[in-house]
This record gives sequence, structure tokens and C-alpha cells, in this order.
Amino acid sequence: LVALLCARALGPKRVLGIHMPDKFTDPSDSEDVKVLSRKLKIRLEVVDLEPIVRAFRVLPRLGESKIALGNLKARIRMAILYYYANLLGYLVVGTSNRSELRAGYFTKYGDGASDLLPLGSLYKTQVRELAKELGLPERIIQKVPSAGFWPGQTDEGELGISYEKLDGIYMRLDEGKSPQQIARELGVSIRTVRDIIQRERQTEHKRIPPPTP
Repeated sequence: LVALLCARALGPKRVLGIHMPDKFTDPSDSEDVKVLSRKLKIRLEVVDLEPIVRAFRVLPRLGESKIALGNLKARIRMAILYYYANLLGYLVVGTSNRSELRAGYFTKYGDGASDLLPLGSLYKTQVRELAKELGLPERIIQKVPSAGFWPGQTDEGELGISYEKLDGIYMRLDEGKSPQQIARELGVSIRTVRDIIQRERQTEHKRIPPPTP
């Protein structure tokens, strides 16, 4: 969706897509990237992430933590994006949406780093609706959201809740409704609602600049 918005706003010739697959990348994802870039008529660079990740094997205990390794990959991707941005005089356009931002579901200084964030005010369910409205292929719209950090990894699996329920909670919090009322309306437990509220508080450090004296 972000690629489409950029192509429409700037013109395809001024947009560069960067695909960074590794050994866990689903081949269908790589094929979709190629098909979409051709459809949008934007340039595409493919950078194999695997040898770059392997270069970090000098780090102690690399691979002991899936989370640490996944975040490392996200930060490597960020460094590659900004390399191309510096090289070409471009800006990095992020893909994070409001659901991910409020849940803190992004890597600090990784996929959370960008110069522009066109989807930052839209919840995930709204992003899907916009994608449909703008005519993106249904195959892409219905893809299971995943950072692809390890086999079987999905956003909703890590969050422990579907985006439909998560967005429903956030939207009702925006309306000033209580956890009890939200739980009744969505058919979830009060604990689930409170956990989502607590998660937002605990990840606040990801959304604000570092504190200074």
C-alpha cells in the first residue's frame, strides 16, 4: 500500500522499492514483490539479507534469542534502507500503522525508523480497507501479517490477539469507553483489554524521543 501511495504521489520513476529476503522468506512473498513493482512501474532492488546477518556471527550468543535476532534483522534492514536513501538523496517511507505503533509492535530504530509515515494514523483494519479501495490485489491484502523473522512467525501470534479485536479495543478507548464496556461489546475478557492498555504504557519509550536532563 505504501508503495502504491508513493507511486501515485511522486510518480513511479521517483520511487525505489527495496526487497530484503533471507532464508526464512516465503518465495511467494518475493514473487508478490516483483509482480507489484512491475504493476506499479517502480524500480526494485533486491538485497539478500542472509550473508549480512551471517556477518554478525561474531556477536556472542547470536541466535540464542529469536527476539534479539529478529530485532537485529530489523535494524539491518533499516541500515540498508538509509544506505540507499543517502546514496540517492531519497527519504525512507515507513509502513507502520497506528495499531502497530500503539502496541509497540515494531523494532526500536528498526522498522520503526523512517522519514515519513503515511499510514501512522490508520489502524490495521483501516489500512486493509484503504488497500481494497485503491485496488491492490486481494492476494496481497489478505496476506497474513508477518515480519518473517522465523518460520511461522506472525504479528497476531506474537500480539496474542487479532487485529480486528485489537483495533476494536483501541477505537473504543479513543471514544472514552471503560475496559468493562469494551469487553462486553467485543466479547473479550476485561483482562485482555487491560493487557492491551498496559502494553501501550510499557512501550511508550518506543514512541517518544530519548529523555534528556
